[in-house]
Amino acid sequence: MFVDSHAHLDGKQFDSDREQVIARARGAGVQTIVAIGNGDGPGQVDCGIRLAETYDFIYATLGIHPHEASLANEAAYQNMEKIAKHPKVIAWGEIGLDYFYDHSPRDLQKQVFTRQMELAAAAKLPIVIHCRPSEGSDNAWEDCFDLMRKHWAATGLGGILHCFTGTWPQAELALDMGFMISFAGNLTFPKAQQIRDAAFEVPLERTLIETDSPYLAPVPHRGKRNEPAFVKETAQKLGELRGLTADEVGLQTTRNFYNFFKLTETAESKVSAG
Repeated sequence: MFVDSHAHLDGKQFDSDREQVIARARGAGVQTIVAIGNGDGPGQVDCGIRLAETYDFIYATLGIHPHEASLANEAAYQNMEKIAKHPKVIAWGEIGLDYFYDHSPRDLQKQVFTRQMELAAAAKLPIVIHCRPSEGSDNAWEDCFDLMRKHWAATGLGGILHCFTGTWPQAELALDMGFMISFAGNLTFPKAQQIRDAAFEVPLERTLIETDSPYLAPVPHRGKRNEPAFVKETAQKLGELRGLTADEVGLQTTRNFYNFFKLTETAESKVSAG
């Protein structure tokens, strides 16, 4: 029993076999998938909702990724404010800062991040954070936490640090603000010791797992298109770090997901937990 808490299933990489990908995930024991609603920019933030309307075990988010911050405008904010009321939308994101690629100017990224935190607070939705610093620097983390402290911590809504790549002290800062820490396939990469060190320290009850499909396929699938069925490999690696089986990690992170989002577990999840 697993939850893939972060997948970009709308991507063109899945256009030829999306139904089969989702079926494989179910066959691998994935009970729930969160379809991230970024698309290629503000005009596609309903992409996760469309999938969630098709499959009862898929939930959705919506938000403008920092890559597309330069495309944000008032019409986009008003549209998101409206569709955030959809019953299958459980979070706002992924949003945040990306100083590695700098596809949008950093000052603009900060403005769009801040505005979306304000909208998420009004909608009473937790946020899903993307934070990627420039190489050899913690600048994005510093700016991200600064903005979260100023504009988010007081809401008490928390959120998810998705595809966590930081250090344990950085994870601890997020935990103190009510966040869950989610680990992706890069946990399995040989050079990802910093991520594994953090994963060892994060309390298991505050941990989630994800694929970030179609990106970051875990070992032994590295270099291929990632898909939700592969979330088990991340659970396996996390289990190795914590002295648990993949199934034990799957069960705990699934419970964490349902508890954090105050969702009712599916009948088959309850049977599996029984």
